[in-house]
Amino acid sequence: MSAAKTVDAGAPAVVPAPSADAGTRTPVRRRRRRRNAPIPLRLTAHVLLIGGAVVALAPFVWMVATSFKQPQDVFTPTPHLLPTDARTGQWAGTFANYLQVLDLGGFAVALLNSVIVAVVLIPGKLLLDALAAYAFARIPFPGRNALFLVVLATIMVPGIALLIPKVFVTQELGMGDSLTGVIVPSLVSAFDIFLLRQFFLTLPGELEEAATIDGAGRLRIFWSVALPLAKPALAVVTITSFIFHWNELLWPLVILSDQDKYTLPLALQALAAGRVAQPHLVMAGAVIAVMPVVGIFLVFQRRILDGIQLTGLKS
Repeated sequence: MSAAKTVDAGAPAVVPAPSADAGTRTPVRRRRRRRNAPIPLRLTAHVLLIGGAVVALAPFVWMVATSFKQPQDVFTPTPHLLPTDARTGQWAGTFANYLQVLDLGGFAVALLNSVIVAVVLIPGKLLLDALAAYAFARIPFPGRNALFLVVLATIMVPGIALLIPKVFVTQELGMGDSLTGVIVPSLVSAFDIFLLRQFFLTLPGELEEAATIDGAGRLRIFWSVALPLAKPALAVVTITSFIFHWNELLWPLVILSDQDKYTLPLALQALAAGRVAQPHLVMAGAVIAVMPVVGIFLVFQRRILDGIQLTGLKS
């Protein structure tokens, strides 16, 4: 009898487990293909990317530079990027524009109103959207798919078409001309529900089964299991919602009439529409308005990209 090992024909075939770096092969191959690309192609791509970055950043740089200029140095026969004196060419930048804009037109009050709207709206929107998304993804109930299709269909309706009904309902509920009227109609977003649902679909069912065996109910599973795992998607919703509502102009413009309740975009629009042109103050106000958005995006941009990538995966 041969000492060689024989293979039992009835035994199941053993499939080797994927290596630990299997998930990284595709990115590595992509990087190698980029490095092996022809030099003219890579040079063209870099030139286009740099050109696009310059075009995108030029208005922002000009805005910041103009916010430090003296009124007489804004409009000159020869444009100057730096805040220099038009006659002497010497540095004439000043921070007084920022102090002055905070005293004009209730700009400081509008800044406070925008902070209140963001602090109240974003957590409430995050909670309601996450609850709805978890129900659509993990809780079976009659008509779930049909109801979700109805929610998705609302994304295709232009927002301007819903403006008058929203105003009517908001005023009938007694929330007109108030920050409550700005916040409540924006507490739910169909797109955010869709985004979070896609992430909740990727969660393994074994986690919920283990939590159920331990005696956890649906709300406990949602709060203690699903939400902590959904941090990347929640970060995307939080950041994009903050950017959108911080810069939103149309809905506050329609629902608010009292200047003491204006948000920052409304105050900035009122400043720009003044009878006397004050571009140096408008640019200073624009810098104040945009800095929180830029800061949050720079800090959390990696979470935005990771969250969008993860919400597109499905196990």
